[in-house]
Amino acid sequence: MQEIIQLTAAVVGSIGFGIVFHMRPKKLKWAALGGFLSWASYLVLVHAGLNEYLCGFIAAALTTAYAEIMARSTKTPAIIYVVVSTVPLIPGAALYRSMNALLRQDMTVARAQGLYALIFATSMAAGIVLTTLFERMAVQRSAAENKS
Repeated sequence: MQEIIQLTAAVVGSIGFGIVFHMRPKKLKWAALGGFLSWASYLVLVHAGLNEYLCGFIAAALTTAYAEIMARSTKTPAIIYVVVSTVPLIPGAALYRSMNALLRQDMTVARAQGLYALIFATSMAAGIVLTTLFERMAVQRSAAENKS
């Protein structure tokens, strides 16, 4: 039951960010599906027993691959889908706990939570960048083969 609530929150959060970015309703539904898929993949990987940072990396990479596919099919820049679809993965709770601990002057908790948020965000960024890089390399290779 808790997973259903989390997945619903992921969709609603993605829709909210899509609205902020003025996405059209037709594209917004695909971005919301991306948010669902990003959090669902993260949950599956966590339940499989993988390290949380690796889960963030893989979930962000899968989400980016989905965003690249949707960008091609809807003729929209991929970054729109990447940003809106990865919103559920952002380590907001760790950032909140870090800032709360700083305000309480509990430097041990602030450091631990801040470091977790930093490493998790870095793993997400690595998944996004590497997937985008591989996709661009594949497109260039395909274009070069079609040209010759």
